[in-house]
Amino acid sequence: MRIGLIGTGRIGTFHAEVLSRHPAVDSLLVADADPERAAVAATRTGASAVPVDAMFTGEGHALPDALVICSATAAHAPLIARAARAGLPAFCEKPIALDLPGTLGALAEVEAAGSILQLGFMRRFDAGYAEARTAVREGRLGRLHTVRAVTSDPAPPPADYLPLSGGLYRDCLVHDFDILRWVTGREVREVYATGSDAGPAMFREAGDVDTAAALLTLDDGTLATATATRCNGAGYDVRMELAGELDQIAVGLDDRTPLTSAEPEGPGAPPKPWPGFLERFAPAYEAELDAFVRLARGELANPCDGREALHALRIAEACEISRRERRPVAMEEIPGG
Repeated sequence: MRIGLIGTGRIGTFHAEVLSRHPAVDSLLVADADPERAAVAATRTGASAVPVDAMFTGEGHALPDALVICSATAAHAPLIARAARAGLPAFCEKPIALDLPGTLGALAEVEAAGSILQLGFMRRFDAGYAEARTAVREGRLGRLHTVRAVTSDPAPPPADYLPLSGGLYRDCLVHDFDILRWVTGREVREVYATGSDAGPAMFREAGDVDTAAALLTLDDGTLATATATRCNGAGYDVRMELAGELDQIAVGLDDRTPLTSAEPEGPGAPPKPWPGFLERFAPAYEAELDAFVRLARGELANPCDGREALHALRIAEACEISRRERRPVAMEEIPGG
């Protein structure tokens, strides 16, 4: 199988390395808006570097059988549309676009072409989240009443990334919104969100927040909180706690969780806390790409199609409105439902 990959930044190069090792991938083509960066990634992974347009024309090589999109966010929707029109199954890192019109437009292209689009919500492929989903669906927790989701980055991203990111809700918490739906099997009915820009000045300058919290009411009355920060000096911390009438469980609680007990006999700081998302979710990233290869080969149903990304983005949009207007926002107010 021949796979094309567009975008050879940090996550794109990581994906290229994974695909280069996959037993079903015979050849790998890589492209980037910066041809030199594509050449470096090609050398590193044993791939062939080609121009972006050549992924769709086959100029100088055979067309790929499927396409992995890891480009800058602004290019996601146009590349998804080009892949759909070319009949290429596509995997795309989240988000499809930073706004609802762009997202809906790209989805319309996919649906009109009848093509395949898998979105990169890697937490769906993490063993802990998968076990939590099974526990909830099997009723082992009893009636679920409370969910607490945490995403904490160890350090802020570069200042020039913030204006392009879509903000903390769309860029970061969107993962929590997706996994909340996936684990519980419920839809969000209403959100109330707030945020703080009291940290580095670059967040205020970008109109963003460095720390955020959201209270989400699910359609069965379950209450969920989702918090995120860009300034967690202890390390990379992603967890979910689920509490029911019979039991409660935690995802992401292990000997690398950057959490120190204040109790005299409690556990101390981990000797090797998680430094970032690539390390914490490396097995999940590999599993989602394996799923995409199998999906493109017709061996697997789509584990995360574009509509799933739309649902998560709508929740993020509701949170932005809630933060800005300081009020609860019903999901019925957000287009695209």
